[in-house]
Amino acid sequence: MTDLVLNIIPENPLNALANSEMLSVIILGAIMGFILIKLSQKTPTLNNVFKESKNVMIAMTGVILKIAPFGVFCLMARTFGTLGFESVFPLAKFIDCVILGLVIQLFIVYPFILVIFTKVNHLRFYRKFMSVMFFAFSTLSSNATIPLNMNKLEDIGISRDISSFTVPLGATINKNGTIIMQSVTAMFAAQYCGIDLGTSAIITLIITVIIASTSTPTVPMASVFTLSMILSMVGLPIAIIDLITGIYNIIGMFNALSNITGKGICTSIVAHQYKSFDMDTFNERET
Repeated sequence: MTDLVLNIIPENPLNALANSEMLSVIILGAIMGFILIKLSQKTPTLNNVFKESKNVMIAMTGVILKIAPFGVFCLMARTFGTLGFESVFPLAKFIDCVILGLVIQLFIVYPFILVIFTKVNHLRFYRKFMSVMFFAFSTLSSNATIPLNMNKLEDIGISRDISSFTVPLGATINKNGTIIMQSVTAMFAAQYCGIDLGTSAIITLIITVIIASTSTPTVPMASVFTLSMILSMVGLPIAIIDLITGIYNIIGMFNALSNITGKGICTSIVAHQYKSFDMDTFNERET
């Protein structure tokens, strides 16, 4: 835990960017953004560089998403072509368990938190937020959904000042779907290998999964690659990752759906706390 806290502040910002140390990058970005706001009148050129760079990245993401479905098709074709349908069926219980956990998170935990902290109608929120949820479900990526997420939250009455901070930050540290998937995978690996983890190993697993989720890139299949660290921490064989990779696209859709919904819920709560949630706009009927 000490190393985690100390590593939040990067010794070399460029090295943190090159190695995708996302938590360090987020903290660095927040500090730099705060300074740029204070110096906005003195650094207009640098401010414009960042704004124009953001527009370029959003446009680039749009181009990539147009060809992403072909890549997903090739991955699924490779899985079924090499393993065969018979080899995939024994993993059905694992898939069902992951999806069940994500469904509980989506339709029980999230609505409960939203109603408790904001008193808004959760069914209306889900109906207004549905387009973002479907987009995340189809792309398997939280990062790709950031622009649409912020636009939709603004449409339902949440200040852009709030969403422009919480949504990108949540893309790194708010990954409930990833945590659920990785936890179930570790338990599946233990049962598959006949290993009794014990209480101490399970506690270690919980802490490791939470920490590892903050360093998982928000791109499709990224959470699979952090599993090697999680499994090795509790003494489980990492060879099980080969099985998970072949079926990840099935559970990855629900994983991204849970992650992006959590960001919308948390942003709504923060906006409500800071009086930046326009309830009149939220309660308007959609045409």
